[in-house]
Amino acid sequence: MTEETRKVVFICSKGSLDMAYPALIMGWAALGNGIDVTIFFTFWGMDLINKARVDHLEIAPIANPSMKMSMMGVPGNLGIPNVMGILPGMTAVATSMMNKKMEGMNVPSVREYLGMMCDAGAKLYACKMSVDMFGLKKEDFIDGVEDIVTAGDFMDMTEGAQIIFI
Repeated sequence: MTEETRKVVFICSKGSLDMAYPALIMGWAALGNGIDVTIFFTFWGMDLINKARVDHLEIAPIANPSMKMSMMGVPGNLGIPNVMGILPGMTAVATSMMNKKMEGMNVPSVREYLGMMCDAGAKLYACKMSVDMFGLKKEDFIDGVEDIVTAGDFMDMTEGAQIIFI
């Protein structure tokens, strides 16, 4: 009896810095365990593979009620809600802090992670509807994006895989 290779699919629908890393970290771990990895980028997740956006991803503290500035090195909870996020420039501050924290932990940038994953055999696909909606072309994407496919075609291509939506 032959054992079928395990497959995992990540659907990336968000383009913020904090939403990029879960699929990359889990995908890298899966590759290291011999699991086939495929990633489908749709809607705002297209920023993760867009050459013009991948190096400029941000984390917005105002839109992230779970983000505590104390985890980013800012003094902890003062007994009030995280109102710092509404201050002008806090997105840039939070983004810079997260990038520095990741660098300090030797975590690759999103672009580097995607390159490493492609080199290790991960397959990357862009959603046709999102590509059309945003007026993008294959040339707009980083190296490693294999193709632009419809959601239906993607489902057929990844039949039997575990699907994780991020």
